Amino acid sequence: MSAFNDARRRLLIAAGAGLLLAGTDRGMAEAAEKEVGAVEDLMREHGVLRRAILAYRNMAAKLRADPASLDPALLERIARLFRSFGEDYHEKKLEEAHIFPAIKKAGGPAASYADVLIAQHRRGWELTDYFLDVARRGAIGTGEAERLARSLDGVELMYAHHAAREDTIVFPAWKNALSDRDLDDMGELFEDIERRQFGKDGFEDAVAEIAKVEEALGIADISKFTPPLPPHA
Repeated sequence: MSAFNDARRRLLIAAGAGLLLAGTDRGMAEAAEKEVGAVEDLMREHGVLRRAILAYRNMAAKLRADPASLDPALLERIARLFRSFGEDYHEKKLEEAHIFPAIKKAGGPAASYADVLIAQHRRGWELTDYFLDVARRGAIGTGEAERLARSLDGVELMYAHHAAREDTIVFPAWKNALSDRDLDDMGELFEDIERRQFGKDGFEDAVAEIAKVEEALGIADISKFTPPLPPHA
């Protein structure tokens, strides 16, 4: 092989290796960008729970319009989702076990929220028990409809305030109380807890389940909730 061809071959090999490394770097960067951190994970779980309470809002309206129009099986599905994904997992195994103790130890404005948030978790659990009990009885009669509708409204209002304070005060304070290394470790721990709880990524299943209930309730198309402009004065 001539010296020219040999040099050309080495150049092509080097160029190819460079492209391979560049592609690997891009792949690693993209993978890193797609990793879900601990705080993002908590907030996307709140997204599932917010969709659940929006379903509760729709159910309350149906009960007031015509109790027979609400299929009790849909109430049971949402209540079971809220119990397994929201209460058993998100609240007990993440917030109460790891987040609230950390913010109480760190002190500051966020620390004062821990006890009331835990009290609201307990009240939410009691109301979920009530929803499940009503749903298991079958058809919802007119005598039960307004009491159930008020309870659904109450859960929606409580959790709207509850999740908003966590997202804007509690979670940022918790993040600031941890080092970058500790925050990464917590993200891995949360993933391990999720896999032990559900056997896989529970978030994906929760999103799929809430979507099915939204479809059955007729609220899957969010474009219908875009309000019109007010009439001109």
